[in-house]
Amino acid sequence: MSLYDTVRDLPLRIDGYSLEGLQLQASPEFLRKTTVVHLHGGGEEGIGEDVTYDAAEHDRLQERGPSLSLAGEWTLHTFSQHLATQPLFEPLPERLVYLDYRTWAFECAALDLALRQAGIALGHAVGREPREITFVVSMSLGEPPSTERFDAWLDLYPGLRFKLDANPKWTDALVSRLAATGAVDSIDFKGHYQGTTVDTPPDADLYRRVAEGLPDAWLEDPALTDETTPVLEPHRDRVTWDAPIHSVEDIETLLWPPQTVNVKPSRFGSIERLFAAYDYCEAHRIGAYGGGQWELGPGRGHIQLLAAHFHPETPNDVAPREFNLDPRPGLPESPLRVEPRSTGFLAL
Repeated sequence: MSLYDTVRDLPLRIDGYSLEGLQLQASPEFLRKTTVVHLHGGGEEGIGEDVTYDAAEHDRLQERGPSLSLAGEWTLHTFSQHLATQPLFEPLPERLVYLDYRTWAFECAALDLALRQAGIALGHAVGREPREITFVVSMSLGEPPSTERFDAWLDLYPGLRFKLDANPKWTDALVSRLAATGAVDSIDFKGHYQGTTVDTPPDADLYRRVAEGLPDAWLEDPALTDETTPVLEPHRDRVTWDAPIHSVEDIETLLWPPQTVNVKPSRFGSIERLFAAYDYCEAHRIGAYGGGQWELGPGRGHIQLLAAHFHPETPNDVAPREFNLDPRPGLPESPLRVEPRSTGFLAL
């Protein structure tokens, strides 16, 4: 039985839904907005979070209100099929990946609601017990690059692990400084973003500097070009992927079969595609780790619960949301215990 088969036929009743806007001024330049989807039915509520990055798209969604035709008696699978026919954006967004992000919000809410209506938790449905999860803190070293914030976190939490966004201005000295801490689990080259604020063009010198200077770190999302591919070939077992991965087919078509891959739930859109990726990775002995999308609400709990059930001991980029802000004491440390609700797909 596939993993999706354990949940696809769960009965689901939807009477209606509502939307809740969240926002956080994460920095002077970054006002983060998300939308929480509340599905209602049979006296229960299911919750999901739309992590689309365009703030105006959240404004438009919330202004439209609950205009989609979602009410009815479904199974989780027939609802998913129906959702795929609905106009989640009007008009379509400039970045089509946002369709997956919004689909994920409604699918999470549907799974949560179906499980609550059935009176069971996710672990019971899929036959797994949640375990404590290891996590990394994902961050940039700024412009110009500096280890000041990195060092501040390590001073507070000496055992903390990191996933760092690489920058062409990183010097050999900076890379050596990072390596000396032994705290860097992965480097994100962000080579597959286009038209975003985090676009990072391919840089063979940077890739070589990082790959050789941080020999134990995973190398995520390099852009493979005629110049960069030969540089990374000797390190191919450490190359992993995030932004290009939306399905099993995307994993299958990678130039180098991965040893591990970032199975970021919101990139997959549907529960079916995400669970198929978990099955594929397990069958092919490919490691998996989770990743977040600046969730402000229940979405962070969803990705932590998935990590706890399917890949608890990998460098999961699912740290508590407070680690996105300025360093401060008193935060939960890794490994993190995630307490699921007694029913549904949500953490306490």
